[in-house]
Amino acid sequence: MVNIIVELSKYLIIILIIMYTYLCFAIFGYHDAERKQALLRRQNTFMFLFHLTAFLVLYLEKDDIRIAGLYLAQVLLFILTIFLYTKLYPRVSRLVVNNMCMLLCVGLVMLTRLDYGTAMKQFVFAAAGIALSLVVPVIIRRVKGLSRLKLLYAGAGMVSLAVVAVLGQVSYGARLGFSIGGVSIQPSELVKIIFVFFVAASLKESTQFKHVVITTVVAALHVLILVISTDLGAALIIFVVYLVMLYVATRQPLYMLAGLGAGSLASVAGYYLFGHVRTRVNVWRDPFATYDSGGYQVAQSLFAIGTGSWFGMGLCQGSPESIPVRDSDFIFSAIAEELGLVFALCLILIFVSCYIMFLNIAMQLHDQFYKLVALGLGTCYIFQVFLNIGGVIKFIPSTGVTLPLISYGGSSMLSTLIMFAIIQGLYILREDEEESIERRKKEQQKLRAQKRRRPAQEAAGKSVHDPAGEKRAQSAGKERKKEKAGSKQRVR
Repeated sequence: MVNIIVELSKYLIIILIIMYTYLCFAIFGYHDAERKQALLRRQNTFMFLFHLTAFLVLYLEKDDIRIAGLYLAQVLLFILTIFLYTKLYPRVSRLVVNNMCMLLCVGLVMLTRLDYGTAMKQFVFAAAGIALSLVVPVIIRRVKGLSRLKLLYAGAGMVSLAVVAVLGQVSYGARLGFSIGGVSIQPSELVKIIFVFFVAASLKESTQFKHVVITTVVAALHVLILVISTDLGAALIIFVVYLVMLYVATRQPLYMLAGLGAGSLASVAGYYLFGHVRTRVNVWRDPFATYDSGGYQVAQSLFAIGTGSWFGMGLCQGSPESIPVRDSDFIFSAIAEELGLVFALCLILIFVSCYIMFLNIAMQLHDQFYKLVALGLGTCYIFQVFLNIGGVIKFIPSTGVTLPLISYGGSSMLSTLIMFAIIQGLYILREDEEESIERRKKEQQKLRAQKRRRPAQEAAGKSVHDPAGEKRAQSAGKERKKEKAGSKQRVR
């Protein structure tokens, strides 16, 4: 009986993710608010059905009562997240909230499949991150001087990275962060957000050549410190984010070409300077030829994806334990093996749906600072997705970055949730701007209507009550009477 349920659940999960993904894009075609809300509620239904089906299979396969408790705690977290976001911020982007919860849901399901203890830690990170993220939109909306803190952003970012470069612990050949009380802290995850705010503030201040050079030097220092720490994944993300923001702010293709040229030279230099970079490039070329000297991870990842095929092996039916670093860097391979390539492709489309919303918000904001912040955060988010999945499927060399909201990691979880919360704050600002524009339009329409009515009233012989005008007319009449009286006296 259990085998039948597991086999049927595999197809039910695929149907649910397809329907959810379809609504991510179909909703853009509707303009009626009530219709949109109905589709968004339907999305939540599909998400909770997927969550229930997956945890039912996990409970039947593992026969662990703790899984039932973790499931109920996650359901409560998702319900509270949706409720609090929509009640505290009525103008919030519900699609972004839904996608955030769906990605968390997929990650927690897969981590529970891999290891209960890891899933429990990730749940705690998610709950703490969501609690913190609920405060962020208020800060974005109320604090008006964020664009004037350029020096603070630059100093905080470089100092944090420098401390890690000097004192950080080495992990997989790179100095990534510290471990406090058994919890690993990776400052570069939060520095990416601070860096976006620095670039946005700097480019809003001026886009003249001299100022651009200064901004580029500070950005290069961020990248250089990360290279010294051999955290090349974060360095690449910051480099690409800066190039995109610089091009959008200046509209100068020459800056983009110069940046790409410098990046290409830096990549070649990195290949010859760092041994683990050469290893990853050789693995990317042929992971099977280098199986015993670094290619094991990518080879096992490709085996897992191929084994899962289109519809997957089913939850708890595959062998994701054979994939190295399966709970963080290579979790996409584990998902593809057990849930299938159809599910994995839908997951990619959900990421893309979030990015489209980020771009939509950036394009509609009028303030240059907030526009660049939205663009920078969106680029940071989608490029990290590209680096993770591209490395897993051997499209590009592996860079060791996590898959946002799905991979295990407290720092990554916290930074991504803050990123989503900032975007929500910017979405609310955009709604405020549109309301202000509509209010000004209505006021202008009233003034124009009043101007059109005045000539018509005068032509019809209707007087407009004007106390000041009446006083001026009375005084002018008195003056004329005095002049007439004076002229009569002179004639006499």
